[in-house]
Amino acid sequence: MPRRVDNPPNPWTSVHVELLGEPPLARLSVHEERASSILSRNESPDLPFRWGCNPYRGCFHACAYCYARTTHQYLGWGAGTDFEREIVVKVNAPELLAQALARRSWKREAIVFSGATDCYQPLEASYALTRACLQVCLEHATPVSIITKSALVRRDADLLAQLAQTVGAVVYVSIPFADDALAAALEPGAASSTLRFDTLARLAQAGVPTGVMIAPILPGLGSQQIPEVLARAAQAGATRAGRLPLRLPAEVATVFEQRLREALPTSADHVLSLQRQWHGGRLNESRFGRRQMGAGAHWRVVDDLFRLHARRHGLAVGRSGEAEAVLPRLPVAAGRPAPDRQGFLFGPPPGK
Repeated sequence: MPRRVDNPPNPWTSVHVELLGEPPLARLSVHEERASSILSRNESPDLPFRWGCNPYRGCFHACAYCYARTTHQYLGWGAGTDFEREIVVKVNAPELLAQALARRSWKREAIVFSGATDCYQPLEASYALTRACLQVCLEHATPVSIITKSALVRRDADLLAQLAQTVGAVVYVSIPFADDALAAALEPGAASSTLRFDTLARLAQAGVPTGVMIAPILPGLGSQQIPEVLARAAQAGATRAGRLPLRLPAEVATVFEQRLREALPTSADHVLSLQRQWHGGRLNESRFGRRQMGAGAHWRVVDDLFRLHARRHGLAVGRSGEAEAVLPRLPVAAGRPAPDRQGFLFGPPPGK
């Protein structure tokens, strides 16, 4: 069922519109943009990668908990329905990426697709910007890491396999819930969990290294499904696993709580109570070095459960519980320096 327009107040604008009567349906609007740059440099000490590429702004998947929702507020939109229905398409993304990777200063470090959107959201089916960017990476011997909730990534299995066999590639499929109904309640625009497990299998069969990300773990909901998620991912051919606790920065907390209460009213208070236990009495932990971690007795039980079942199924896990996504050291074409695999997606190489 389509959602109606609903956004929390934007702290970066001086005007907030309160509609009288029933809000209109939130229709999809696509905004084509010729961006000035495409690579974003990560300065956060919480993330081990340096470079991210986001061909889109906003995300049709409409995940209630998405930490990137607040980025839409810098564009003058809202963190609620605007984030999932006012989608910006960076039509010159492949061109900009080619220019960036052709520079003599480029060291062929790993590029992560994408940190603030899903690079395989539905518009990718027609725009094919992510595929074009992957072709650029292949041409410039640059390794890639992808995280997505979309089955559309299967379209590019051939290209990803080429990258994996030459300079390196890994695809993480984000699966917070084993149960399709629960996923549909909080991730209404994303592929079903069943389809995501099938996507893992298809990629693995094509020779693409794959992993599963339980991102985020929702306390009292997704946390109970960790064993099944890891078992099914391993059965599908995943070799790596990672997890991140639920993060609710700024207005994301407002959006999430409202949608949680609408979709799962009998579970909402329990989930929010556990979330506060994970973050010292708050709904969110914003401090660097702690944002990607939980705390407290309940979190330790959940994290131990994740590690136990990852080990049981032979899934590689980084020291912090983040995904161990190290690529094999592969030969690089003559005249091209070997890529820098610094912190390739989530976690240091074994033995480092």
